[in-house]
Amino acid sequence: MTEKKHSPKSSPCVQITGMGIVSAIGHNIAEFTRSLADGKSGVRRIARSTTPPLAVAIGAEIDGFNFEQMLGQFSDMPESLTQSVQHVTRRAPFTIQTSVISALQAWRQARLDDKPIEPERIGLVIAGHNTTQNYQYSLCSDFQRNPEYLSPRYALQFMDSNQIGVLSEIFNIRGEGFVTGGASASGNVGVIHGARLIQAGLVDACLVVGVVADLSPMEIQGFCTIGAMGGKQFHDQPEKACRPFDALHEGFIYGQASACLVLESGDSANARKAPGLANILGGAINLHATASAQPDIDGETKAMNAALQQSGLAACEIDYLNTHGSSSPLGDKVEIQAIEQVFGDHFPRVRLNATKGLTGHCLYSAGVVEIIATVVQMQQGFIHPNINLENPINATANFCGATAVSQPIHSAMSNSFGFGGINTSIVLQKIPADTDF
Repeated sequence: MTEKKHSPKSSPCVQITGMGIVSAIGHNIAEFTRSLADGKSGVRRIARSTTPPLAVAIGAEIDGFNFEQMLGQFSDMPESLTQSVQHVTRRAPFTIQTSVISALQAWRQARLDDKPIEPERIGLVIAGHNTTQNYQYSLCSDFQRNPEYLSPRYALQFMDSNQIGVLSEIFNIRGEGFVTGGASASGNVGVIHGARLIQAGLVDACLVVGVVADLSPMEIQGFCTIGAMGGKQFHDQPEKACRPFDALHEGFIYGQASACLVLESGDSANARKAPGLANILGGAINLHATASAQPDIDGETKAMNAALQQSGLAACEIDYLNTHGSSSPLGDKVEIQAIEQVFGDHFPRVRLNATKGLTGHCLYSAGVVEIIATVVQMQQGFIHPNINLENPINATANFCGATAVSQPIHSAMSNSFGFGGINTSIVLQKIPADTDF
């Protein structure tokens, strides 16, 4: 482990100034925060019926989502914004509607409706790919009976870039915009590229939206076929199925969430007097050159070390690490070995947990969900529990137990790793609540 501090490269400070979420454990940041602190799991039996039946009917799906009702919570929203939302979301797919709600939450927390930024100076990154499979699957039987059944808008709606069109029209975003794909690392990939847009001076702020993974029975069967998805041994006790770093883990448990961050340069946030929630000190992406789903200790280690190098922090200065922690036996084993290698003597002291134990694995949006969880814990001064961690696979790791613990967090790391050898890590720093502008 390298104890010496590194000097970060000179680049604009990137802050998080807004956050929004729609998930299985909360439809806004306040509900999500309470669920984290209480150790509330969103994993349950999946109620929807499908043809054929789901291979594994356990997951943390978004429950009770009503777009019109949730839109009604923004009653003081400017009329122009309300009309724009209603125009482009009428009969929109579920993935679009959840993105819009999480983005509205983040946009308004960042005060971008009453303290705006020039539209050309705002970027948009959609974190997630292949996001419309269940939407397409649901239309297939009707299409086979009558091809003309298709909506005239289907040609736009089946493309991931529809998220860019809808959100840019709602918020009048006219800077750079694109979709980032990185399997389960998509969220972190999106955040890192959003931060890079700001650091390059191309935009002053960037909306990063982690899109709901709305899987069809085909994708669920595919994950089961390769042995990636768990839930079989606890099919009668679904709340116990997601077990990151526990000896009885058997694979990831499907989760759903749309999560959004507003990233902004420190200068822009200060000029607008928009309170910063956290600084992004560093973020790294690498590949370990494989077409498989196998994790790689060298790739994961390099990602964490590179993020630390960018941040200017030594490993011993990290108080807390939000692990990838997918509940996959091999994935958990490799990650904990990589963390131990990176943190060395500090390994027994850095606090660890896995948000997926509560939310399930939200796939494309997981990285954004877990950054939000990290920032929430920083702000509130607690570490959320690992509710099913009964027999840890590593006896020296400083895992949080069955209940939340109070702890100040000044600096934190969040990992996300994806199939196809995609390794990412991000370093965050708390911004004191009494920061002057």
